[in-house]
Amino acid sequence: MLHLVRTTSDHPDFRALVQLLDHDLAVRDGADHAFYAQFNKIDAIRHAVVAYLHDEPVGCGAFKPYAEKQVEIKRMYVQPAHRGQGVASAVLAALETWATELGYYGCVLETGLKQPEAIRLYEKSGYQRTPNYGQYIGIENSVCMEKAL
Repeated sequence: MLHLVRTTSDHPDFRALVQLLDHDLAVRDGADHAFYAQFNKIDAIRHAVVAYLHDEPVGCGAFKPYAEKQVEIKRMYVQPAHRGQGVASAVLAALETWATELGYYGCVLETGLKQPEAIRLYEKSGYQRTPNYGQYIGIENSVCMEKAL
């Protein structure tokens, strides 16, 4: 049974999963990885979720404040052996619920064209594509999305 834990970026299981995510992204993004990596630091993230199956950490995600009433979804990852089992959807829903509890009204996020499974997850979860924001403006590989909560 899937068990979700709210935590921070200091949690060792969250940090271990993010290391796996960064390795995966380095392979997918190739030469572009250094550009994206500078925006994915996890120091001082106060809102992270770790998903466990049978006490094994299998997925994670986080959010940080973005605008006055919006959060930015960050560091979404599920270990390959556990993909397609609803883990990412559960983590994303938990992050959205937590953000709502804290008074936020919407989410934004950035993913990449080289992550089609992430794009499908977000579209299935009600996110819509938007013009690229902030540091992603003009970046052809970036796909920015948002959702009202």
